[in-house]
Amino acid sequence: MSFASFSQNTVSKNNDATTPLHLLKPAYITPYGETKQADVKAVLDRVYHYLDGVTPYQLIDKPSGQAINNFDKVNSNSVFAAADFRLISYEWGVTYTGMLEAGAATGDNKFTDYTVNRLSYIGNAFAAFKTYLKTSPLAVTPVKSVIAPEALDDAGSMAAAMIKAVKTGAVKPDLRPIIDNYIGYILTKQFRLADGTLARNRPHPNTLWLDDLYMSLPALVQMGALTGDRKYFDEAVKQYQLFSKRMFNTERGLFMHGWVQDMDPHPQFHWARANGWAILTTIELLDALPQDHPGRMFLTEMLKKHAAGLAQRQDATGFWHQLLDRNDSYLETSATAIYAYCFARAINKGWLDAKAYGPAALLAWNAVGTKVNDKGQVEGTCVGTGMGFDPAFYYYRPINNYAAHGYGPVLLAGAEIYRMLQNHPFVINDSAVQVPK
Repeated sequence: MSFASFSQNTVSKNNDATTPLHLLKPAYITPYGETKQADVKAVLDRVYHYLDGVTPYQLIDKPSGQAINNFDKVNSNSVFAAADFRLISYEWGVTYTGMLEAGAATGDNKFTDYTVNRLSYIGNAFAAFKTYLKTSPLAVTPVKSVIAPEALDDAGSMAAAMIKAVKTGAVKPDLRPIIDNYIGYILTKQFRLADGTLARNRPHPNTLWLDDLYMSLPALVQMGALTGDRKYFDEAVKQYQLFSKRMFNTERGLFMHGWVQDMDPHPQFHWARANGWAILTTIELLDALPQDHPGRMFLTEMLKKHAAGLAQRQDATGFWHQLLDRNDSYLETSATAIYAYCFARAINKGWLDAKAYGPAALLAWNAVGTKVNDKGQVEGTCVGTGMGFDPAFYYYRPINNYAAHGYGPVLLAGAEIYRMLQNHPFVINDSAVQVPK
């Protein structure tokens, strides 16, 4: 989009001699220079109230529709009550983490309780169905992906959220058996390349998905923090390096979405949300790794390179495009929220310069806020997306208010922007948003 698309010819009775024209207020598409903690909290509240209402945590008897209030009564007819979103999924692992962050940032316990209540319920259901399966081993249960994960999507995000929830001290059932089961899947059952890189055999044999960084590594470093065993930190850093050497384009400062062994040349599509999973993983690793871990320097440098590549491609509206380097692809909410969170988190932790990245983070959050409607639904989120090798695949992916991928990132972004406004307040200098420290 050309600069002329945003330039404005303002008509005024005043002239250059009578008024400071440089202070005229532009007709910004996205709110500019107006980010306030109270407004951030209002957005978080809308998302919470919507999700709390549409994600009940209750088992029911499918034939009768009656609630099951005694876990000893579960059987093959037991299912979760109808909801707008699944309680057990990688997307909801992000949402549980986002709720915890929103609670910690704002001091409002309702966000924390959302996660604690649902993960506690899942923990009790897991134990009940494990007992039931001893006598009915072929039964299908609503916690199948917890008992027997079949992909990194099943394991990593939920495991990381559970460990973080356990650290609050508010979770009553013992989630450690679930956590151990998830971590065991990641370390011993997921397919790998010959050099040990976590991989998949679709859409082609020996394929790397950038998404899988987030679906595995945050859980590993959280397990390291939980147990004190450095092997988890070492494996996470090793995997990050193995992915990066194949998938990070140093000239563009962006990751490709997928990599296939023996494909040459590889068409590089820099899908926004996959890059979001990558930078979110970088942040998660830096958050959890010990200060003396030798991998921190590599991760910090990767964060700076990736953040620079992303910042250069932020749209004038504050959003990022579905394909980051193709400005005629649509503007996408979930990735924009992830970048807002990661920039703000890195600023708050001292890993990125507040002066350089603070304004971009604020603009991104303001853009995201325009996509949270009055009901608390997140608009403009790309639905689940596999790997493609032509532009049309990414350009025409649908967007939907029920794409679960948008909610966790919005909660994360709001929580960290709330903190950033406290720690690094912005000023308006000659009409421009600036973060002086």
